[in-house]
Amino acid sequence: MIRKITLHRFKQFSDHTFGLLPNGVTLLAGANNSGKSSILHALAIWEFCRTALEMEKGTEVFGAGYQGQGLGLGDDEFSPIEVPSLRHLWTNLKTQKISEPDGYTLKIRCAWGDENPERELEFGLSLANDRLFIKPTYSNLGPEDAIPRIAYLPPFAGITAREMRQPGAIRRRRIGEGLAGAVLRNLLLDMQTANQAERARLIEGRTKISDADLRRLRGSDPWELLQQTLRETFQSELEITPFREEYHSYIQVEVAKGTVNGYKLTRYPNFKKRDLMVEGSGFLQWLSVYALAVDPAIDVLLLDEPDAHLHTSLQDHLLEGLSGAMPTSSKQVLVATHSSEVLRQALPETIFEVKQGGGGSRYLTLDKQKVALLAGLGSDYAPRVDRVRKTKRLLFVEGPSDVLILKLLGERVGRPLPPAWVEWRSASGQKERKQVFLALKEEIPDLVALSLRDRDDDPLESVGPNLQDQHAGALADFNCRKWRRRYIESYLVWPPALAAASGMPQKAIEDRLRDDHGIAISLENFTRSDAPAALLDLRAKEVLKDGDEAIFGQLPVTAYDVAREMEESAVPDDIKMLLDELALLA
Repeated sequence: MIRKITLHRFKQFSDHTFGLLPNGVTLLAGANNSGKSSILHALAIWEFCRTALEMEKGTEVFGAGYQGQGLGLGDDEFSPIEVPSLRHLWTNLKTQKISEPDGYTLKIRCAWGDENPERELEFGLSLANDRLFIKPTYSNLGPEDAIPRIAYLPPFAGITAREMRQPGAIRRRRIGEGLAGAVLRNLLLDMQTANQAERARLIEGRTKISDADLRRLRGSDPWELLQQTLRETFQSELEITPFREEYHSYIQVEVAKGTVNGYKLTRYPNFKKRDLMVEGSGFLQWLSVYALAVDPAIDVLLLDEPDAHLHTSLQDHLLEGLSGAMPTSSKQVLVATHSSEVLRQALPETIFEVKQGGGGSRYLTLDKQKVALLAGLGSDYAPRVDRVRKTKRLLFVEGPSDVLILKLLGERVGRPLPPAWVEWRSASGQKERKQVFLALKEEIPDLVALSLRDRDDDPLESVGPNLQDQHAGALADFNCRKWRRRYIESYLVWPPALAAASGMPQKAIEDRLRDDHGIAISLENFTRSDAPAALLDLRAKEVLKDGDEAIFGQLPVTAYDVAREMEESAVPDDIKMLLDELALLA
């Protein structure tokens, strides 16, 4: 199947090559207008060129070294996708020559196969006087080389009450126009007719199909696979009225519902079959996807937001079922999606992140990389993104205590935490947080972030002036900071505040800190950034109660209790420094 697609002056991609997994399901994901659908459109147009040239000139035009003329088409004959005018296929709508050796200024090249070199076929497009010309502009194919067959399916639409029998050219045109529903009954009738012919062959000379043949049929025949998927997912199956062209004008497909036991559906009592078109849009979208997914004549299936009409409970099942419908993994499926539900459930290596302009587009390798991708998809996944769009300020912290303690201490010193900062809790490192930031920056160009991490067991040298995280690389508008002490709770171990919060005598607090933790604290050394090493490395979470839980040696107060009792003069300089920077950046 397709391993690479190279685009020259196609829509937003002036010159770019995308590498693709040749088998199985790939999810194309990314921000709005990043180019997910454009990749599918390019492949759909490549298939249209192949089909049109083969019909008009024969397969010899695809051979290496072809020197013949191209094929001219009127704009009304262009059917793979809907565009306002054919000029919209070209980058910046500019169709004139720039550096090309001929007038074929838009080019789409596909590479496939396991050979070295890969098989490649490129089509060039030219526009002159509103007439489109297409021609093979590169090929290394031999006479015996097979060319992949591609089908493109936009979001479902177009179903009508009456559907006539349609030839293949009309079906392709309707699907390219986004009207897959207008030919859905044709696709289903073809599948059922092929199934009936195969059943007749298997039963010939017998009273019934053998168990072995029946198992193979159910595991490979498109109609059998489709019907079983409908039984398992919707407790439904399809019934097609026998169609004879000499008697019938329209194809009739009805839906029956009932209880399922294995491969058998028992209709609900008093249930009356109903026409296909009265089913919900989710059912019809699902059906149109599967009708193409199990078609053996199709090698590459392009699905543009197939989850658009599906309830979230069905979105994950869609791809799971697609994989089950292709047990040999011999089909390639490319799915452009905005569904956070689908992406959350998918393996990262099946997700291809499309970046604006193509640069940096890649397959993910780690599950945590999905966080950055999902963050840019909007409020379905993270409602806080809507707030970030308004305030354009993002504060990364590690846990629930950081922001609340900062707010409490800010109140004590008259440096309130600006409300513009949207809290984003993440235990990941600066590198992963940068990915979230960059994903959001594509949609929010004025975004500014401060990423605050605990030092924990990192060396003190990893913290620079102004709490800069020395281990994090520089990035404009992404400010990496790290506590000089182990974590924010270490800035609260001030005996007077501990005594006030706990009700214990201050002397008893000081004795416990000295005896259990080996530190003696004075106001001078407590507030300074260059505090003694014993204080900088103090494991304060072993001193303070953690929420409702207390362990041996802990004081019966939480960090919040202590923060409320801190005197202004005792709040450490690092806390004030960070609050000042947050106010400045806000």
